[in-house]
Amino acid sequence: MTILENRQELLEDFIRLNEEWISHYFEIEEVDRELASDPMKVITNGGYIFSLVDDGVVKGVCALFNNGNGIFELARMAVSPNSQGKGYGKKLIEYALAKLTAIDAQQVYLVSNTKLTTAIGLYKKYGFKTTSQGQHPVYTRANIVMCRDCK
Repeated sequence: MTILENRQELLEDFIRLNEEWISHYFEIEEVDRELASDPMKVITNGGYIFSLVDDGVVKGVCALFNNGNGIFELARMAVSPNSQGKGYGKKLIEYALAKLTAIDAQQVYLVSNTKLTTAIGLYKKYGFKTTSQGQHPVYTRANIVMCRDCK
């Protein structure tokens, strides 16, 4: 198992895994279509896309969207359904948090939904605290924002 960073040849897997989990729980939104049309913009905007590869197959992904001023969004974390329960989500979040420390980021936040109880539990385990609840202005599917400092 290895985690690869910003690999253009794996962007298709990043989009595929994200659309798979979004479609399972919610519906694809316009913001998802925009990202799918140009996932490279995450990287060109100073962000990161991480791909967890095991046995030559991308099993999980996540991203850090750069919002400027040392603030990043932990976003688009997805693990393929047949690979869930193997600790891949934990490995991805640990890698992302280590990256934030390495680049001297100030803060990281995420947007999620309270019905994703396993994910919310994982975020809490890594120190994320709820900063707001209620309908999110960008994602129809989101109803919680969580944040933590990187220092």
